[in-house]
Amino acid sequence: MFDLSLYLVTNSGLCGERRLEDIVEAAVQGGCTMVQLREKDLDTGTFIARARILKKVLAPYHVPLIINDRVDVALAADADGVHLGQSDMSIADARRLVGNKIIGWSVESMDDVRRANELDVDYIGISPVFATPTKTDTAQPFGIEGTRQAAAISKHPAVGIGGINRNTIDSLRNCGLAGVAVVSDIMLADDPRMVAHVLLSKMQER
Repeated sequence: MFDLSLYLVTNSGLCGERRLEDIVEAAVQGGCTMVQLREKDLDTGTFIARARILKKVLAPYHVPLIINDRVDVALAADADGVHLGQSDMSIADARRLVGNKIIGWSVESMDDVRRANELDVDYIGISPVFATPTKTDTAQPFGIEGTRQAAAISKHPAVGIGGINRNTIDSLRNCGLAGVAVVSDIMLADDPRMVAHVLLSKMQER
């Protein structure tokens, strides 16, 4: 079984002069329990190569690698799973291709949450919880109460994503989430290990 407690979603544009794999490894050493490689602008070959590097980095820590959107990349790199959005490949098609690998699905409304209950997914990503500059093409934020309601009606474990950081995570402590996904607060940190440790500690205070 996998642990969704602290789910790092990467953004290579936030790395600066640092290597993505170094940030990811530090974050995992600090307590990240799952990593999603999100690359919107890479060609397929480079995406696969980067996924293989991260899989090798994560293997000693037994932390799953999830690929955003791209089932083909997940299969080529033998990642642990794939995370799909509303406009990506259908869950049924993805399941046929990936077998028993992990499938996550982004939900953007209560109707999506109810629809997810009928799908063969392993977890849902409630998106966005708060407004975030990382993604500007998202639906209306769920907010704290909406997140609580979505987690309550979901048959699947739920992860909150969007605007979650050290300042906002406390407000989600009693929302019924299996975990939180974090992007900028870890990717931009001078010390990703420390930030991950603080975030996980806050989640474990539930």
